[in-house]
Amino acid sequence: MQSPADRQDRHEYPAHWEADVVLRDGGTARIRPITVDDADRLVSFYEQVSDESKYYRFFAPYPRLSAKDVHRFTHHDFVDRVGLAATIGGEFIATVRYDRIGTDGMPASVPADEAEVAFLVQDAHQGRGVASALLEHVAAVARERGIRRFAAEVLPANTKMIKVFTDAGYTQKRSFEDGVVRLEFDLEPTDRSVAVQRAREQRAEARSVRRLLAPGSVAVVGVGRTPGGVGRGVLGNIREAGYRGRLHAVNTAFPEDLEEVDGVHAHRSVRDIDGPVDLAVVAVPAEHVPAVVAECGEHGVQGLVVLSAGYAESGPEGRERQRALVRQARAYGMRIIGPNAFGIVNTAPGVRLNASLAPEMPRPGRIGLFAQSGAIGIALLSRLHRRGGGVTGVTGVSTFVSSGNRADVSGNDVLQYWYDDPETDVALMYLETIGNPRKFNRLARRTAAAKPLVVVQGAGSAPQGHAVRATRLPHETVSALLRQAGVIRVDTITELVDAGLLLARQPLPAGPRVAILGNSESLGLLTYDRCLAEGLRPSPPLDLTTGATAEDFHRALSRALADDTCDAVVVTAIPAIGEGSPGDAELAEALRSAAAGVSGKPVLVVHVELGGLAEALSAAASTAPQAAPQAAPRPSRRPSRRIRARRAPHRRLRPPRAPRTPHPGPRRPPPPRTPPVRRAPRGGRRPPSPRRRPFPRWTGPASSPPIRPPNVPSAPSPRP
Repeated sequence: MQSPADRQDRHEYPAHWEADVVLRDGGTARIRPITVDDADRLVSFYEQVSDESKYYRFFAPYPRLSAKDVHRFTHHDFVDRVGLAATIGGEFIATVRYDRIGTDGMPASVPADEAEVAFLVQDAHQGRGVASALLEHVAAVARERGIRRFAAEVLPANTKMIKVFTDAGYTQKRSFEDGVVRLEFDLEPTDRSVAVQRAREQRAEARSVRRLLAPGSVAVVGVGRTPGGVGRGVLGNIREAGYRGRLHAVNTAFPEDLEEVDGVHAHRSVRDIDGPVDLAVVAVPAEHVPAVVAECGEHGVQGLVVLSAGYAESGPEGRERQRALVRQARAYGMRIIGPNAFGIVNTAPGVRLNASLAPEMPRPGRIGLFAQSGAIGIALLSRLHRRGGGVTGVTGVSTFVSSGNRADVSGNDVLQYWYDDPETDVALMYLETIGNPRKFNRLARRTAAAKPLVVVQGAGSAPQGHAVRATRLPHETVSALLRQAGVIRVDTITELVDAGLLLARQPLPAGPRVAILGNSESLGLLTYDRCLAEGLRPSPPLDLTTGATAEDFHRALSRALADDTCDAVVVTAIPAIGEGSPGDAELAEALRSAAAGVSGKPVLVVHVELGGLAEALSAAASTAPQAAPQAAPRPSRRPSRRIRARRAPHRRLRPPRAPRTPHPGPRRPPPPRTPPVRRAPRGGRRPPSPRRRPFPRWTGPASSPPIRPPNVPSAPSPRP
């Protein structure tokens, strides 16, 4: 009769158990089942384990594995006996196995639902969270095979292993007998075990992105010998941004006697670099990338930014080349941004990294940017740079990631990083596809509870090259999911930038009450209607008339900010021509000084794009640099949803409120060119026309009658 260890595999190799995991320090490892072909790897792995770790595993000195041990540890039926290994570079760094046992503690088969579990981790990789990741995976495998409970015997001195089991969050029982601690725990997930797994996931993925965005040393591979080209350009961008770490230029075509390129140390290979390299920026043709990845992996590089094109965006052959690239990088424990990426930016004072194709370092600030498209990334950086000034100061970028084909690092990873990044207050994302809507919704909900998250979603069709399948949910469904998660969804990148600037440099309103003032009655009415449509409670607009001076604006804004019944103020402005009409700089300074006098209330300025008011608003802030003429920012209508959901000073996301009762006041439509058809309500009289009850007009000091300029452009729809 065959023993259980000699029986042939009862199931085919479970390929779906294979997984790439991110470890606690941000590195990666691959978890897969152990097979009969792993005998040599197992022996080599065991030889690198210390005698102390072997003693903790077998409760006795066990210097080497016998042939019988190797056979037992590599032959599994994937039902009653399962072994998993964590590998880096194809070699084992840790193993875990379970054996199904009966009530008497002896080997058993189905329907027994208990198994004994044991781990062994190489000493060099202890403390990286390998055992915790293996426990999560082997528990999922066991549940799939009908096992409901694990038992483990651990020596009291093996405190690290005891902590792994204790911190897992499962319901467990502990006993001590014959000098051994026996732990028994159910595998049914609990709220605590799920929370532990997600916290480990967040720390690991955030750390992996942090290693990419804040490297201590960078090597640019593919730097041309002459000016021009992608590699030479990126090297110059990093150097001119004032990168604080060590910088190296690499090209196999460099002459052996070449020591520097543009003042940067030159090398013919990554292997020739003395000291560690944390990040490699790869800008070589796609056919040469595998050799570069191998060099980086052997040198211990932690991450790659692959700018090279010619991957999945180029067709089936490129798609297979992209899969091979990811497999090769993960085999060395490296993460990849790209391929076909635009690059990354980190404006932190201690980093100053511009490893991108952007020729100019963005202005430092508190806004995080993520874009799957390089072209959209360029547009976002450009708009933020031009619109960074405002009434309350300047705003710029904290970090920027353009993921390209998104073969590895995705928006989910960046969300994990932004969640607890102290340098980022607002997160802006342009998403063409959402590969894992369930996970994205969970991460977005948690991130939005800590800081505003604004998203533009593409049309839903995946561009060529994306490593994930396109989101199959209808556009309206995705929008509803984002809204339920507390995400501010906007329609265009212009609204994305406007919303980001508003949230980054304006305080949160204490409520939905909005004061509206300006020198255009029509623009005030449009703002009033939009506030009503978004569920806010606006006061009737205060018309200062087109003859209003800068002092009139200052006095009216100061009065509105001092009013306890007002939570936010929207200022509307159109250019006026005439004696006493304020200039752009004078009006901007008046608004800035009034807003500076009262803190805690947001002030939005909506103006016709004529003149230089936007530029003057930037210049009016004492810390703002003098900017080139720029388009006027128009506040997006979307952040108003945030006003109802968020409340200063706690900055916490509240649960969605019940539908609000419509505002009892009259709703003023914009002045129509033709009289609208008004229908009387059922069972009642026709409501009086709003024109019969005009809003209050400015009663301040009289000024010379204004002269309206001919053909004044129509005002944009204000979206506070």
